[in-house]
Amino acid sequence: MGTKTETAPTTYTAIYTHMDKFVIQGGTPLHGAIPTSGSKNAALPAIAAALLTDGEVQLRRIPRVRDIRTMERLLEDIGTEVQVNGEDVTLQTRQIVSPEAPYELVKTMRASSLVLGPLVARAGRARVSMPGGCAIGARPINLHLAALEQLGATISQEYGYIEANAPRGLKGAHIRFDRITVTGTEDLMMAATLASGETVMENAAREPEVEDLARLLISMGAKIEGAGTSTIRIQGVDRLHGTDAPHIIIADRIEAGTFLIAGAITRGDVRVTGCVPEHLDALIAKMQQAGVQIGRGADWLQVTAGGPLRAVDITTEEHPGFATDLQAQYMALMTQAEGISLITETIFENRFMHAQELLRMGANIRLEGKQAIVAGQTTLSGAGVIASDLRASASLVLAALVARGETVVDRVYHIDRGYEQIEAKLIAAGADIQRVE
Repeated sequence: MGTKTETAPTTYTAIYTHMDKFVIQGGTPLHGAIPTSGSKNAALPAIAAALLTDGEVQLRRIPRVRDIRTMERLLEDIGTEVQVNGEDVTLQTRQIVSPEAPYELVKTMRASSLVLGPLVARAGRARVSMPGGCAIGARPINLHLAALEQLGATISQEYGYIEANAPRGLKGAHIRFDRITVTGTEDLMMAATLASGETVMENAAREPEVEDLARLLISMGAKIEGAGTSTIRIQGVDRLHGTDAPHIIIADRIEAGTFLIAGAITRGDVRVTGCVPEHLDALIAKMQQAGVQIGRGADWLQVTAGGPLRAVDITTEEHPGFATDLQAQYMALMTQAEGISLITETIFENRFMHAQELLRMGANIRLEGKQAIVAGQTTLSGAGVIASDLRASASLVLAALVARGETVVDRVYHIDRGYEQIEAKLIAAGADIQRVE
């Protein structure tokens, strides 16, 4: 088994329980700077990439959130030595002890399938429990599996586990994804780094997190071209080495977008620091159309309340379109805009569960299939609400910040999966929010 050492934790290392709630008194405009943490969705594949080498992989700016801790525990089970020092993580997998991701560990986390590609590539086999996580609908794990088969792995599924075997190693192939899949693109990119020959992936995801992973893999000796475009070429190498210099994870664009909306919905004045503004171009464009004033610098965005908010439609799309992970938060914002907005969700079929909870707070929302019709401007009032998934919980917190009276958000362990001490950051900007066990 791998070992884990923790030293000098930052203030963001509290372990929260499943029973915690947020109690929020609404009506206070937010003011001040809110820092952005490293991206959870970039950190998870970066941690999985440590399985590809027996060398030491050094990562910086790893957010201390629940999904990250789960991933670290999973790698320890596989045989990785994990050292955590605040937001710095060092991983070394001298050998794969057990190429397995058990259900007990991955039932709370969708990203567990990210170890599939690296394990098959390095150990020749993998046994991974079907992933759990949010209740927002099916994610196309079948796209990963079909692509791994094209690289020469044999795949079987039984008893809730996926088994992949490639005892003679993987071979490069020409892969075209039927649908864009971020996790699939990342998983296959990692597997292909150690496959013999060239792999070409078409219809690949273009997310910044994919580019960030490619940067890490290249620093470990991989030969990758085209990450960030829809066609990625990978020339397989015999082995990868550890990182020569620490790899710094990119800023969390979803967290930054959530805080931008928090500033706008409370009619405050908030500077979101340590972010990458161009990663949020789609959101910024829609917020500006809605009447929000947004200033930008090299690594910050400032939101100030302009005139009244206007209703503006959105349709979620793969990057560089409007991120599905910001749809719930944007819906909360539109409850405060004058007019009717249409919110169309094209990525996940189950992603309107927050609408029911917003209705309890007084929102005027009608659901029709993949569309939510939001009529604003409505006065929200505090209520008891339940978080159903990671981003839905963020939308309920945003609605609570602007609602009259007290809102109690239950099951905030969902928010702890992806936001690093969100209440501490909001309190520093003037929000009245407390965590209650």
